[in-house]
Amino acid sequence: MSTKNVEIVEVNAENWYECCELEVSQEQTKYIESNAISIAQSKFEPTLKPYAIYSDEKVVGFLMYNSILEELDGYWVYRIMVDKKFQGQSIGKKATKLMILEMAKLPNVKKIVVGYHLDNSEAHNLYSSLGFINNGDRFGKEMAVIKYITD
Repeated sequence: MSTKNVEIVEVNAENWYECCELEVSQEQTKYIESNAISIAQSKFEPTLKPYAIYSDEKVVGFLMYNSILEELDGYWVYRIMVDKKFQGQSIGKKATKLMILEMAKLPNVKKIVVGYHLDNSEAHNLYSSLGFINNGDRFGKEMAVIKYITD
């Protein structure tokens, strides 16, 4: 699935290593697990769906969501990152829109939920621009925002 040079492709034998080599900026490392850990987690939790983010046919990011309902009766976004060399080009926003389209196909989807640290302004700006709403839900050090999916 793609939109203007950006597409998401399930992690596979051809792209997993490139995903593992991607890095966020130094100041962002406190907000997200490495892609290698996320890919390993998906092998032990098969409901997690990892994807490589491509821009112009090059792996530039990674995302992962859960395909079963969890807290707040929603489907959760677990990870989304764009390599530090490709940030600031709207790739993350385009990939997040594609992910929402994929998640909207899940059974009985009413809510997509994502958690992030309160001081992560980039995440806040991204999710609020895509219609995620802050209802005041908190999970440890993270806030959870919700996108309501309507038919």
